[in-house]
Formats: sequence, C-alpha cells, structure tokens
Amino acid sequence: MNDQIQNWAERIRTAAASGTAQCIRGGGSKDFYGRQPVGEILATTGYSGIVNYEPSELVVTVRAGTRLADLEAELAGRKQMLAFEPPRFGVDSTVGGCVAAGLAGPRRAAVGGVRDFVLGARIIDGRGEVLRFGGEVMKNVAGYDVSRVLAGSLGTLGLIVEVSLKVLPRPVAEATLRFEMDEAAALHQLNAWGGQPLPISASAWRGGVLDLRLSGASAAVDAAIARLGGESVPAQVAEALWAGLRDQRDVFFSGDDALWRLSMPSDALAVQLAGAQLVEWGGAQRWLRSTAPAGQIRARVAELGGHAVMFRHGDRSDEVFHPLPAPLMALQRNLKKAFDPAGILNPGRLYAGL
Repeated sequence: MNDQIQNWAERIRTAAASGTAQCIRGGGSKDFYGRQPVGEILATTGYSGIVNYEPSELVVTVRAGTRLADLEAELAGRKQMLAFEPPRFGVDSTVGGCVAAGLAGPRRAAVGGVRDFVLGARIIDGRGEVLRFGGEVMKNVAGYDVSRVLAGSLGTLGLIVEVSLKVLPRPVAEATLRFEMDEAAALHQLNAWGGQPLPISASAWRGGVLDLRLSGASAAVDAAIARLGGESVPAQVAEALWAGLRDQRDVFFSGDDALWRLSMPSDALAVQLAGAQLVEWGGAQRWLRSTAPAGQIRARVAELGGHAVMFRHGDRSDEVFHPLPAPLMALQRNLKKAFDPAGILNPGRLYAGL
C-alpha cells in the first residue's frame, strides 16, 4: 500500500477515535458548493498522476489529486475526452473533487452524468479502512455499484483515493446554431428536437436566444444544419460560449445574488420566478439568479415536478439542497452510518446532521 494512503488511513482512524471532523478537500475550487465546510483540512492535491490509461479500452484510472486540466490534456492528446464535461471552476480542480461533487457540463443531457462514467474507485472510509469498488471495465456486475454512489456525495462517505473513468472519443465535427425565440417556444422546440435523431450535444436559452450545439460525424452535423436552419455561430465564439457555461465564467453567473440550480422535467412550464434565468439540457436544468425567498423558489419548482439547489451565494447556514422526503433521508443516514459511523468525514456538507 502506498505510504500516502497509509498515512491518510491512520489519520482517519485517529480522527474517528477522537471524533475530530475531517474536511476532505481537493483543489478547493468547489468550497462554495453545499453547506459550509468544517473540520481539519485533509488535502488530496499531493496524490496525483495517471495510474493506468488504455485508450483502446476507453478507460483511465487516476489518483484523486490529479488536476482535471492535466487529465484532459492527456486525453486530448489521444483525441479523447471526459464526455460529461465536468466544470473546471479553477486551475486546481481535481479529479477526486469532480467525482465527489458530481457536477456535469453542457454535454450532460446527451451522454449522461458523472456517475454514468465512474467504473470503479478506491476509497478510505470513516473507519480508516481502504476499500475498492468496481473495476476498470465497462461491464462490471460485481454486486451493488458503490463506486457510483460516490458521485455527488461531497466526501461524506469516504476519501476518494483513485477512480477509474470511462472516456469517449472527441467528436469529429461540431457546430453551433443560434435561434431567436421566447422561453416557451424554446422549451417546446427543444423537446420536439429531443425526440428526433439529431446530433444535439448541448443547448442553452436565455434572453430570447437559443444556442444549439451539434456534435458527431461530419455528415450527421451537416445534415442537421441543413434541416434546422438558424444562424451559424463562428467556431471560436461557440467554443468560448460553451466553455463559459461549463466553467461558469459566463457573465450570467456573475454577481452576488443567490444562484439556484433547478432540476426539472424537460417539458415543465416556465418557472415564472423573479430574476434572470438560463435554461440548459433541453429544459432539464435551469439556472436562476434571484433574491426571492428560498421557500417560494422551492415551492414553485416542486409544483412543476422538480427540485432546487442553492448553488452559490445566499444563506448557506441553512439547508442548500432540496429537502428530502423522510424515506430518502433515512436511506442517506443509513448509508452515512455504514461508511462513516463516527460522522467525521465532511459532516453536514450535504445536510445538517448528516
């Protein structure tokens, strides 16, 4: 066993015995996400590097402290990518933090989320035990897929040491089209297009403008352009557009008002709440910058069949994730107890008391 892993395991065992909270942290680029981090910093940044990469098998295994930028540069050299486009909120964003946060970018609606690409993981649980789940193959049926549960757990179940991820080839061709239409028309059109064999890899609507990215074989992209019409967006402008949305460097995300992430049925009606709105993922993800009360926002979103997360800013002393029904909260508590019985790993980061 690697010395670093042994040191971490011993540290966690000692912390569990004394009840000392541990704040698991990668590059710190997502410290804003979830409830306020507490505890002694346990940083993973020193444990980095690619353990195994098989381009022909579309699988890469990396250490948790590996910078996302370094991994993506290596993949790009083989014309491959992390297809779920994890947000890079800073140059120090790590692979472990990417999985723990469970966040995906503009391509999510077309290819799947983070957990869909996690094949296996090695973790240290709250007892200081080193555990391995899953593997390095795409077809893995070795029982309950614990490795995918780590996606979005924000370090509350264990310290991710290594993770194996499925990668995909980069598309041969890409193009972005722009249409002028209101929100209702955009939602209707996106859902109509979603039921057709079109190579749509991303969408974004705001302020009366809908941008649509097409990705795939050159013939498929060209055929879609001819069929859909719209205004062609220059390649450099389009690249900046999607990167800005992915990493939230776009002007929409600036300012100090609370930023809400609304997960909705794609065909849900407009939320009709005060504030600026941006719609992604064919209508399934909607961003709202608003000073409206949290209760009002959550009530309206729930009415439409969705849930709301206070993603940035706002009052983070209260719950930031959408309240869970009692059965789901009981499941979360049981899962936390199984992996971290002393409750020392990123306590309260997801929900108070968890």
